[in-house]
Formats: sequence, structure tokens, C-alpha cells
Amino acid sequence: MVKLNAQNREQYEQLILDTLEAGDHKQFLETFLELHPTDQVDFFIKLEDARRKRVYDYLTAEDFSHIFEGLEIDDQKRIYQELDEQYSSEMFNNMFADDVADFLEVMTGGKAEDILQRMDQEEAQEVKELLAYAPETAGAVMTKEFVSITSTEVVSNVIDTLRKDAPDAETIYYLYVVDDVKKLVGVISLRDLITAQPTETIENVMGTRVVSVDDDMDQEDVAQLIKKYDFLAVPVVSKQNHLVGIITVDDVIDILEEETTEDFGEISAAKGATDVNVSSLKAARRRSPWIIMLMFFGLITAGVIGQFEETLEEIVLLAVFIPLIMDSAGNTGTQSLAVAVRGLALGTIKKGSIGKMVRREFGTGIMLGLICMAVLAITVTIMYQHWVLALIVGFSIFCTLSIATVIGATVPLIINKLKLDPAIASGPFITTVNDILGLLIYFSIATALLDFL
Repeated sequence: MVKLNAQNREQYEQLILDTLEAGDHKQFLETFLELHPTDQVDFFIKLEDARRKRVYDYLTAEDFSHIFEGLEIDDQKRIYQELDEQYSSEMFNNMFADDVADFLEVMTGGKAEDILQRMDQEEAQEVKELLAYAPETAGAVMTKEFVSITSTEVVSNVIDTLRKDAPDAETIYYLYVVDDVKKLVGVISLRDLITAQPTETIENVMGTRVVSVDDDMDQEDVAQLIKKYDFLAVPVVSKQNHLVGIITVDDVIDILEEETTEDFGEISAAKGATDVNVSSLKAARRRSPWIIMLMFFGLITAGVIGQFEETLEEIVLLAVFIPLIMDSAGNTGTQSLAVAVRGLALGTIKKGSIGKMVRREFGTGIMLGLICMAVLAITVTIMYQHWVLALIVGFSIFCTLSIATVIGATVPLIINKLKLDPAIASGPFITTVNDILGLLIYFSIATALLDFL
């Protein structure tokens, strides 16, 4: 297998293009199929329409299925429109069921049902089973292509079975042992199978303490479990402990990417609009609810300033430090928010450690407040020759940062306690709340010391 790198990529791709242009079917297959599947995808997606059409003519539906599986979903939808029905049906029959299910989930207008009807009945049934599960659960992301064996089989016979069934399985690093009614009773690794005596029965070499996940478990929890145990795959079972599928580590990487993207969208108040391929209209529609809500919060901020209009009229210089107070409060709160959301996502914040984490963030806020207070007190005194103004600004920063860190840490914890995604305590939301709090502290202190200004 050829793996392209920075040195040989351009040269090798040009060689494939030359064989494609020359219509040399045999040479094209020899050079193209030597590529790593990922490099095949990278090469294919850069081709223009006419050349892609020739690739469809040269590659079998089975060969092309590996390319189709590696494409992004938007590219899959576009490429599917270029394929004839017979070719695409055969392609779907050769894809893993979970990959077909992922594609059909985004198809609209009855197209998914049309595809299922054209597929082989057995293959289509597996896909339908996956589509029946709730989105973002273990059942929805698992694969049906795995190897299961019984405890009474002999090691040598299992190895012979693997030689026949392995090409159709997504992974064979773990073999799952089931009883007569398909209940999961054990597991054996490929390494243990190879090193076992050929005449030994599986029952004597398998492990019986199997870590499995329920088919309705949230996909993020599945990813954390696989990360915790360093598994390459984990079995998925029904409520009756029947083995219904497996989730492999490559699926977990996709899950983690999806969940991280979702969290970034929540924290930035841009959920559903982080994809650069989303149109401006759709992005604006998805972002606008948060922006409008935050705009009304901004009116509250303006109202706070209005309440202290007399103080500002007395000492106009106080207005100079409004952006400083607001920005510092928002930035500090967002930092604590990120710490809390990340800790909850990784599972490092446990029930008994919540208080410790909040106390740590409060302590961090106090230290940051003291540092910023000292810097500002010196700076303001030098610039404005007014020690009382320096005291007001410095003490306001100290109080604001101390409290902002606590708010940034506790809000996502409260939201998580309500069984909601803690990431919805978005950065803009926390920033606006801390802006209001910072202004209240600042003007309250300033009003109290107004006679000394």
C-alpha cells in the first residue's frame, strides 16, 4: 500500500491522473487501489465532474463504497446524485450499516426509504434497526458488523471462522461470546485467541467480566467509557443483555469531535452555525435568538448605568472605567465557565469535588482581583493623581473578579444538575451577567465614596 507524503503526493497523484486521462483502466486500478483509503478519498474529492464519472466506470461499487464512507456528509449527498441507482444500491450493500444509517438520517423527501427498498433485504434490515434508535445514543452509532462466538467452540475452529468472516467485520480485535439466546457472557481478545492452545474451548480462555453499554446510553458517556478503559471497541447490549452491536474507537473519535463542536457552539452562542458550509441566512437564523436575548440583557446593563446617572454627572471621569470593569468581569467569568464545562465533559468534576472546584475558582478570583487591584491602583493614581478614584476602581475590580469566577463556575454546575447541557451557560450569557454585576459593584462603591471624589 502506498502512503502519500509531502514529497511524493503531487507526483503520484499526477501519475493517477495520467492513467485516468489516457483511459488506461488496468493501470489506473493498480495505482489508485495501492493508495491508503484516506488518500483515495483526498484524491477523489478534488476531481472535477468528468473525471469523477470515469472513476465510477473504473471502480466497482464495492471499491467505491470505501471512498464514499470516508467523505463528509455534504460531499456524500452531492456525490450520491451523480450515481445511478444500481451502482449506488450495490455500494450501500457493501458499506457498514452504521455508515449507511448516518447518510440516510440526513436524506429527506422519502429518499431514505427508496434507498432501503433497493438494498438487499438483510442489509436494509440492519440499517433500519439502527435508525430506530434515538439520535446520539449507543444504539444509533453502533455497528452491526462484528464477530460473535459461543463458549463451547474450540479455539482452532474460531480461528478458521475468523479467516472467513473477518473481511466483513469492522473489527476483530475483540470477539464477543454469547449463549444460545445471544446474551453476552464473555469476551476474548485476538491476542488471547492466538496464544491459546488450538484444542482449548473458548469457555476456558474468555473473560467473563465484560464491560458493556446499554443501547440507550448517551453517546458522550460511551466515548468517556471507552476513553477510561482504553478500549478499541465496546459491546452494546439490550435491556435483556442481548448483544446487538459494537462501538469502535473510530466511531468514538467522531463522537468526540461532534460533541466538542456542539459545546463550542453552545459556549459561543452559535449552536448549529459553526459549520463554515452553512449559508449566511441559516447561520443568522440560528444565531439570532441568542443575539436578541443578549441585546435585551444589554438593555438591563444600560438600565444599571441609568440608575447611577447622578453619580456619573457628578464625576464624569467614572465613565472612562466602565469598559474596563465590564470586560474584566466578562473575561474572568468566561475562563471559569470553560474550566467548569470542560471538567463536566471529561468527568473530572465529581459530586464530592464540586465544592473544592468552586472554592478553587473563588480563590483564583481573589488572587486575580488582588493583582489587578494593585496594578490599577498604581496606574490610576499616576495617570489621574487621584487616590480615591484609584481606590474605587481597584476595589471594584477586586470584588468583581472574585464574584465573577464563582458565577462562571457555578452556573454550568446548576444547569448540569437540571440534566441540561452545561455548555448552554454560554460565554456571551456569562459575560453579560458579569457585566451587570460589575457595574452594580462599581457604581455602588463610587456612590458610597462620592463625597471623597
